[in-house]
Amino acid sequence: MASNSADKRYTKDHEWVVLDGDIATVGITDHAQEQLGDLVHVELPELERQVAESEACAVVESVKAASDVYSPLAGKVVEINETIVEDPSIVNSDAEGEGWFFRLELESPEAFEALMDQDAYDEFLESL
Repeated sequence: MASNSADKRYTKDHEWVVLDGDIATVGITDHAQEQLGDLVHVELPELERQVAESEACAVVESVKAASDVYSPLAGKVVEINETIVEDPSIVNSDAEGEGWFFRLELESPEAFEALMDQDAYDEFLESL
């Protein structure tokens, strides 16, 4: 799913979000997968699960560490990416594309606007 940076936002936990109507696609950023190294396991939230903003709802495991993935926004999980469960390396090769984690039906799509845009996220990364 191609997107321009205008409709992509980021969190301080290194998740990205692309909004399409009231459906948000969520994944981890390229920076996050680089920090983790080669992923060996991905756990995704259950379909229909209600998640709160900043709630841990997925797990990524690499050869180095396991890490929670947080929901950047509140909503209901309406789709999960089974492909990355079967082949976690897709997240390493295309973290901000084919390696998406789940899609949420948002409770309040306007909350998306509060997340960091590309410039703000780049500045955040430089501050780390």
